[in-house]
Amino acid sequence: MTDSTPRHILVVDDDNRVRTLLSWQLEAEGFAVQCAADGAEALDHIGRDRPDLVILDLSLPGVGGLDVLRSVRQHEPAGAMPLPVIILSGRSGETDRIVGLDFGADDYLIKPFSPGELAARVRSVLRRARPPAVQPDGSGGFGPGPASPGAGLRINEAAREVFARGRPVDLTAREYDLLAFLARHPRQVFTRAQLLRSVWDSEAAWQSEATVTEHVHRLRVKLEDDPARPRWLHTVRGVGYRMDA
Repeated sequence: MTDSTPRHILVVDDDNRVRTLLSWQLEAEGFAVQCAADGAEALDHIGRDRPDLVILDLSLPGVGGLDVLRSVRQHEPAGAMPLPVIILSGRSGETDRIVGLDFGADDYLIKPFSPGELAARVRSVLRRARPPAVQPDGSGGFGPGPASPGAGLRINEAAREVFARGRPVDLTAREYDLLAFLARHPRQVFTRAQLLRSVWDSEAAWQSEATVTEHVHRLRVKLEDDPARPRWLHTVRGVGYRMDA
């Protein structure tokens, strides 16, 4: 870590052995770690201390992991960067993974996993969560601006704001990261594997390429007039995706 102040990680799991193991691993990596054994305790920590990242088990007693994640996303402070959340789950089904991502998780790790892999995921998510290094008024546009009649798509990277058809669009942190990356490279085609590396800082061996497909689908639903006939986010058959201005 290059910052002299250690990043604060909250580990939420009802298994004391898991909490202890992850605490040891993350503290050895230079992180400051707090733990919570259930969802209510986790929400108390988040509301009081605002950690830099949360590692959240789905199977919690009482207030479940998805309920914690939903509450976190619903109560994000105005203007704040979204709180990064990595989900832990013993369930490997694609449906569970998609539900977690739909609720706004930044990454999804299936048990059992190596503590070293988790530490690498934590570093990756924290890097992506840093504020963009652009000028305060920097923005990119596809079509007319947000105040124009029949407005197109506009992205303000300084504020992490997106407007489509003149209206603000509510995106998860990862949806925004994917859109902004493609917008910085108009008409350049990227494979799913390239997008996993560039946006998720991950690999197909760690994370399914279907994650990219699902995020592109959700972006089309939120941004396009007709998701089946996209104007901006195009599939290049047999290769991957590109964004057209």
